[in-house]
Amino acid sequence: MTDCDKLGDCEDSRLQRIYEYLDGELSEEDLAAVKDHLDACPDCASQHDLECVIRAAVKRSCEEAAPTSLKDRIIASIDAAGDHSAH
Repeated sequence: MTDCDKLGDCEDSRLQRIYEYLDGELSEEDLAAVKDHLDACPDCASQHDLECVIRAAVKRSCEEAAPTSLKDRIIASIDAAGDHSAH
């Protein structure tokens, strides 16, 4: 039995299993099976690496704070729109 057979069809289940792996949603047995599969399957390892890069970029972008000047302009625009709708 190959690693792909253990995890199901590589092509169809690859991303779902990688998401579950990265999200910590797998049992210890499944975690070990996915880890072994990633070590043996270059295609799945590439998908895993790509998902890690995407997650890191999303995390970085969520941690960045908007400049105070931008926040002030947005608040001023909201206030101005509220003033116009009151008339």
